[in-house]
Amino acid sequence: MKHCKETRVVQTHRIMPQETNSFGNMFGGQLLSLVDNSASVSASRMSRTVVMTAAMDKMNFLAPLPENDSVCVESFVSGVGKKSCEVFVKVLGEHLATGERYIAATSFMTFVAITDDPNFQMPEIVADSEEEEMICSGYAQRRQERLNQRQADQALHEKLTKQVFWLDEDYYKSGN
Repeated sequence: MKHCKETRVVQTHRIMPQETNSFGNMFGGQLLSLVDNSASVSASRMSRTVVMTAAMDKMNFLAPLPENDSVCVESFVSGVGKKSCEVFVKVLGEHLATGERYIAATSFMTFVAITDDPNFQMPEIVADSEEEEMICSGYAQRRQERLNQRQADQALHEKLTKQVFWLDEDYYKSGN
């Protein structure tokens, strides 16, 4: 058994010009990298084995993160399966000149333990704070939604073409 706080990760840094887009806000891809990095540490603390990002189940961009603000990425494990775990990530921005903090993004990610041990089992997760309890209490529903979505995604993936269409003249002649 592990407590959410044992898997909690907090990373903070200042948003620099090279991390911003033409609007002066942090690139979405830059933020995704920070989110994945933080969440992977939470998952590793939970499993104490090698983990791999299986899915970014949900990513909500809620507010821009302007240059010279700080970005704080907080993550913790919010649910577990046999070899997988869900990690909740909260992204806080802070206007460093005023101290005003704001929620910039939230995410749920799934990680899978990579192990040859057939008896491997993720430990149970225990919430301590009200926020942890609120997040963890929705795990079963989110997991079921993910399983349902995975079936729909698999059906879509089976229909996708592997054709290099820009090199195939017949593709263009067919009216696609």
